[in-house]
Amino acid sequence: MPSNADFAAMDAWLGARVGGDDAILEAATARAEAAGLPAIAVSELQGKFLHLLAKLVGARRILEIGTLAGYSTIWLARALPADGRLDTLDIDPRHADVAAANFAAAGLADRITLHRGPALDTLPGLADPYDMAFIDADKQNNAAYLDWAIRLGRPGSLIVVDNVVRRGEVIAGDDAKAAGTRALFDALITERRIEATALQLAGAKGWDGMVIARVV
Repeated sequence: MPSNADFAAMDAWLGARVGGDDAILEAATARAEAAGLPAIAVSELQGKFLHLLAKLVGARRILEIGTLAGYSTIWLARALPADGRLDTLDIDPRHADVAAANFAAAGLADRITLHRGPALDTLPGLADPYDMAFIDADKQNNAAYLDWAIRLGRPGSLIVVDNVVRRGEVIAGDDAKAAGTRALFDALITERRIEATALQLAGAKGWDGMVIARVV
């Protein structure tokens, strides 16, 4: 049975072949570590996966719920055309401060709008029809975030929700994050505004997964 160390070694091997050195992203990670932020950002390979998805759908407007230090935000913003826009939302002022510094250092502050405060307070004030949404915030509100991503999307919009397997705890885990993620899947059972699938993932971040959906 592979261990997390095995998964991490494979991620490193793959990353050396399809990733590459990136001083800006490495500096963004270093700022997050120096500020004491939790090491829960997407991996390098997952970040590039999001980047390619954004390019594949030709995204010009992207919504991100959950900024942390902006690692995934930078990957997504890099996929935008010069006149593209990304709105990212985070409740934690420490996260937002580090993210803002990372966006400036990456030269992307002109195409990223960082919204501070509870996402469910911010979302009703957004009006763009977004081409893509990435949800990676507090899991307790996943179902509500999915609803907003659909409402703020358009037919053909892509929605990605991270951390939906949670080392298998989504099945019977009794903490609030597992319960919130189950609520997301309960919503998917009857949701007719999207078509969706879920993928298990194993890598440097351990055993987890993503929901990938398309607004119909």
